[in-house]
Amino acid sequence: MRLIAPLLLALIAGCAPLSAEAGPSVAPAPAYKPSGMVAAANPLAVEAGLRVLRDGGTAADAAVAVQAVLGLVEPQSSGLGGGAFLVFYDAKTGKVTAYDGREKAPQAAGPDLFLGPNGEPLNFVTAVLSGRSTGVPGAVGMLAQAQKEHGKAAWSSLFKDAERLADGGFTVSPRLAGMINSTRIPQGQAPDAVAYFTKPNGQRYQAGDTLKNPAYAVTLRSLAAKGPSALYEGPLAQRIVDRLHQGELPSSMTLADLKTYKPRSADALCRPWKVYTVCVPNPSSSGVSVIQALMMLEHTDIAQRGPSDPIAWTLLAEAERVMYADRDRYVGDPSFVKVPVEGLLDPAYVAQRAKLIGQTAGPAPSYGQPQGAPVVGPDKTQEPAGTTHMVIVDPMGNVVSMTTTVESVFGSGRMVGGFFLNNQLTDFNFAPTDRDGAPGANAVAGGKRPRSSMVPIVVLDKGGKFLAAVGSPGGSAILSYNLKAMVGVFDWGLSMQEAINLPNLVARGDNFSADVEKFGPEMTAALQARGVAIKTGQNETSGLHGVIVRPGGVLEGGADPRREGVARGL
Repeated sequence: MRLIAPLLLALIAGCAPLSAEAGPSVAPAPAYKPSGMVAAANPLAVEAGLRVLRDGGTAADAAVAVQAVLGLVEPQSSGLGGGAFLVFYDAKTGKVTAYDGREKAPQAAGPDLFLGPNGEPLNFVTAVLSGRSTGVPGAVGMLAQAQKEHGKAAWSSLFKDAERLADGGFTVSPRLAGMINSTRIPQGQAPDAVAYFTKPNGQRYQAGDTLKNPAYAVTLRSLAAKGPSALYEGPLAQRIVDRLHQGELPSSMTLADLKTYKPRSADALCRPWKVYTVCVPNPSSSGVSVIQALMMLEHTDIAQRGPSDPIAWTLLAEAERVMYADRDRYVGDPSFVKVPVEGLLDPAYVAQRAKLIGQTAGPAPSYGQPQGAPVVGPDKTQEPAGTTHMVIVDPMGNVVSMTTTVESVFGSGRMVGGFFLNNQLTDFNFAPTDRDGAPGANAVAGGKRPRSSMVPIVVLDKGGKFLAAVGSPGGSAILSYNLKAMVGVFDWGLSMQEAINLPNLVARGDNFSADVEKFGPEMTAALQARGVAIKTGQNETSGLHGVIVRPGGVLEGGADPRREGVARGL
């Protein structure tokens, strides 16, 4: 098995800009054969996952340990107060299961949840910081279900690393320090976050400082002893409800909302692609849209091109625009709206939509009319990002691909028990209907899950065995980041690390957001000539993590140099 050594990440991150003549310069990856691998956004979390694997645990066991540590050392992205999607590959049966730990709106929430007294949508930041923004957390319940079904270790043993770090303290990383000292924690508007990240001398924590979180350690001990009920019932649940009912725009969440939360699980949404099978979560995840884009690109010659070809990037951009047009119109919680999954992936419909993909960018495409499509209004959802992704392969061959989030950076900014509460409900469309009265597929409703761009991916080979897993944070740009990585590995023949390192290009409507510096002036000009006018700074950076099996059973891992993650093996 092969692993991208963490020490090489800095070298790989410094690749030269793309040009029309030369591809990116990438350092070679050393090869050895570990018996398992963990790729995640912080080395401390990766080590916690590896410890579980060393002790004989499965990928599902390790995911609990990784999440517990990430909620401490990368709280801007995910935590016990958030939600997640997980795709699990069972090596023994070959079955791929999708777990849905997406947060739910309280039962009393209505379509006017984010409307002001004048009937107009609330200011977005005001909504995020309010009690109304928080959905019933789902990550803990989802992990408990997946671990119960696929784990071997005792649940109580999976929080040791996180508890030790919370009690003894951990070193604040540069990325976390940047978030702590940014305007993302507005003074006076997020008092819990301000208090947590302020030292006794009145200064905010900096990179290299030691930060302790004894309240989080207490929560972890309770979770270890009582299981997920420690979060969904009892004193901690009461504290969550009480905190959300404070302020001018209080939540309607009740203890019953927490106690009755149930994660969903089902066979993953899997479709053939090339000689492979691609598996993603079911809606309200947007996985169907990534598969649609991959299928559309099969109708182009992108695989005969490469990352140094501006036409290849134009094709990718045009596929993304079509993908988002359909996703934004139709994807929502299938318990409340009809999501035309079969219609969106129907080969005839895909071929029809692929005709909109050209070698120059035209006008922004409109949504299509797949078979079974309901009458829904246009989407106006704003989707910020505070998310992370992990991939875990255990020695038995089981795999976890999991994307987890608190939504915005530090979620709602409200804390209970040492962790942040999500602002996931701001992923709903604030306006419940269009001007003509057509309901939005992603409108608010009591008990509804908001649409998600989180798409953890698992790829099977032609024999149905695990081949690769990849995923990323990034808000609505997640779809583009994942698509880029898939094209890089499977169309352009790159290593996982090379594909992750490629410049990001997010094309949605009339906007083309990109890593302009990584593309370089020559490629930027070539794209401009084809109507793809890329701009920087419009999306959260990616945080891709991936693992692929190479010939001979060699594992190859990759971690996004734009963040602080690593891929390490046993």
